[in-house]
Amino acid sequence: MTNRFSRRSFLAALSLTVFALTPSRGGEPSRMAAALQPFVDSHSLAGAVTLVASSNNILGVNCVGYADVGAKKAMQPDTMFWIASQSKSMTAAAFMMLVDAGKVSVDDPVEKYLPEFKGQMLIAAQSGEKTVLQKPSHAILVREVLSHTSGLPFKSRVEEPTLDGLPLREAVMSYALSPLQFEPGTKYQYANAGINTAARIIEVVAGMPYEEFMEERLFKPLGMKDTTFWPTEKQVRRIAKSYQPNAAKNGLEETKIGQLHYPLSDHTVRFPMPAGGLFSTAEDVATFCQMILRGGEIGGQRYLSENAVKMMTNKQTGDAVKDSYGFGWAVGPNWTGHGGAESTNMEINRQSGLIFVFMVQHDGFPNDGGRSRDAFTQAAIAQFAK
Repeated sequence: MTNRFSRRSFLAALSLTVFALTPSRGGEPSRMAAALQPFVDSHSLAGAVTLVASSNNILGVNCVGYADVGAKKAMQPDTMFWIASQSKSMTAAAFMMLVDAGKVSVDDPVEKYLPEFKGQMLIAAQSGEKTVLQKPSHAILVREVLSHTSGLPFKSRVEEPTLDGLPLREAVMSYALSPLQFEPGTKYQYANAGINTAARIIEVVAGMPYEEFMEERLFKPLGMKDTTFWPTEKQVRRIAKSYQPNAAKNGLEETKIGQLHYPLSDHTVRFPMPAGGLFSTAEDVATFCQMILRGGEIGGQRYLSENAVKMMTNKQTGDAVKDSYGFGWAVGPNWTGHGGAESTNMEINRQSGLIFVFMVQHDGFPNDGGRSRDAFTQAAIAQFAK
């Protein structure tokens, strides 16, 4: 049996598990659905798709509320979401494939692969319109762009009005021309620029566009059929609408994703944004997380070495930095995961061995809607943790 056939069989088994577990016994809602329904009823949450998985199985998928409140279109297991910064974890996983292959070292300076970063300066002092620059103590390292400790800004000034309007090469060139905001390795500052820079290294080292590398090396082999930077017209119809608190802060109003250009299927003016451009489903995200939880292997095929996964999912921000972040992953005492700008989230809980996927499309919550993810997680632990 080949690895490809094994992977297809594995995904088929997962799909059967999903459809078997989505309905609740006796028509009663699951604990997760019951925990979230009050937020929908109070107009604090438009709707959600939640998923709980172990390393081997999808244990439960639940849909509550609406993908489109006005049209009363219910959330479905295959509803798609903009997962925003969860893209960082997937980009980092692809990058670490090149580390495993010995083509890149995380301890190399970025300028080894991207010469435009040679001679990058550091802001030493600022007063009004006057800026004093100096050389940094060392050129930024690959590990620093992966862990938000490089000193690069969150984005450059030319990334306006949306974050998907520049080809990756041009965006990264603008970072190289921007002075560093602090000495590399001394602070943590969340930055799209760092992960985007790592993705540009993928292009240079692999000799192919970043988005093709992601598709051919990660999404297609894992069976992540709905994970994309450019949803098709058919997929666009499955994307949950975005919501934000209304003016009175007591309900919801529909909005658009301000960081992205519309139409979302347009390849001519929209470019892949490695730090936050992906759309996906709960099932695709869970499959990716299962591969990570299993140490880089799933369905009989190895994607990453165990050491690469350990580097990604353990603190890489240094002893002197309080913030805990790995390579493309947030890191806690017994968990690793990542959230997105519109409140999506994935978490791998090492203590329970469970994966929690929370898919919503919210730019903020009214009332107590911000508590909805914790309510889901607590209900899931109560039901599935041993």
